[in-house]
Amino acid sequence: MDFTRKNVVITGGSTGIGLATAKAFINAGANVLITGRKADALQKAATEINDPKLKTLVSDVSKLADITTLEKAVAENGKLDVLFLNAGFGKFAPIEFTSEEDFDAQFNTNVKGLFFTLQKLIPHLAEGASVVTTSSNAAYFTMANGSVYSATKSAVSIITRIAANELADRKIRVNIVTPGAIETNWMEASGFSAEQKEVFKHQMASGTALKRIGNSEEIAKTVLFLASEEASFITGTEILVDGGMLNLATSLQ
Repeated sequence: MDFTRKNVVITGGSTGIGLATAKAFINAGANVLITGRKADALQKAATEINDPKLKTLVSDVSKLADITTLEKAVAENGKLDVLFLNAGFGKFAPIEFTSEEDFDAQFNTNVKGLFFTLQKLIPHLAEGASVVTTSSNAAYFTMANGSVYSATKSAVSIITRIAANELADRKIRVNIVTPGAIETNWMEASGFSAEQKEVFKHQMASGTALKRIGNSEEIAKTVLFLASEEASFITGTEILVDGGMLNLATSLQ
């Protein structure tokens, strides 16, 4: 897949799935702008990629002022060919013990941030551009302690499908990549201890048909496919990348 001279924006691009996808787009010839909340993480990502086609921007998608800053940066670079709305996180607790702060933080990043980033960047999307959002198979499970996170990802999925309908007249395709359990730093960021992490990884792996968890590069390949001409007749669609957990396994229902 060739993205030479294509302009790509990835929110939440300094680690995990976002970083792996940035690397894949750079390797395919694209000019890539990644955002993240932490300057040091962005600098680490830039050092790791070490390519002049990469730009970074400190931007917290939960803050409308930061989204405006991103919009200005995009406007300076010309039309946007690919937008990967990937920024998000989860914090897991029973409904009984979920704080308003944790509830708001997840909805502000995963839903509000995605929605208003898309809104502000729609005018900058080229005709025939591609938008990809990151959901989660957690949107379909009723797993204990995941009520808020699962609700945010359900919202991401419906927003994406409606956007696909609204943007179709500009030949802009909008699709969803839906990972299952992926080996990233999200568990550490969510406060998992080392022991909890290993238990959770084992539980997630056993819940898949393939009996393993996935990696960020596998998600990146799916994003590039959805953004490419190979997926030119695909829009409003969700691709599950979860090792068969949702469709073939039942242990997490």
